[in-house]
Amino acid sequence: MLSTILVEHPWLTTTTLVALVVVGPLLGAWLVGRQRTTAVLLALALLVVAALTLVPTSRDLERGCWVEWTVPTPGAVELVANVILFVPVVLLLGVLLQRPLLALLTASAGSLLVETVQALAPALGRSCSTNDWLSNTIGAALGALLAVLALVLHRRLRGVGAAV
Repeated sequence: MLSTILVEHPWLTTTTLVALVVVGPLLGAWLVGRQRTTAVLLALALLVVAALTLVPTSRDLERGCWVEWTVPTPGAVELVANVILFVPVVLLLGVLLQRPLLALLTASAGSLLVETVQALAPALGRSCSTNDWLSNTIGAALGALLAVLALVLHRRLRGVGAAV
């Protein structure tokens, strides 16, 4: 169902990605030091990832796993959606831990785990793909970059507030 919506409205993925890039560092800067709020938002983001990647579908698989290496482009809505999926997770985890690189590595490993579960559990009706892992990891890298920007922004704003 989500794939159908994205194919019918391909601008949604690009718009969402731009919104994350613009709003992410500002929201992240505000969340620094608000660990409980950040943890709740992170849990919600992880629930979305789990629902979109591990909830069984009624689809019959022709083939379980795909090995392909395609870089996401704005026209490839499913690949861009896979990028978007991990941006908030890593942004929030990076801000919570104040270690964006650790958040990036954890998310990339988490994506690999999801793809492995999809490969080993064909009853889910989900196919594993190296493209999904690659797109998720690109999203994780973007989330880490946004977390770095959020932490820098927070430090600068805190410095300005202390000077006043």
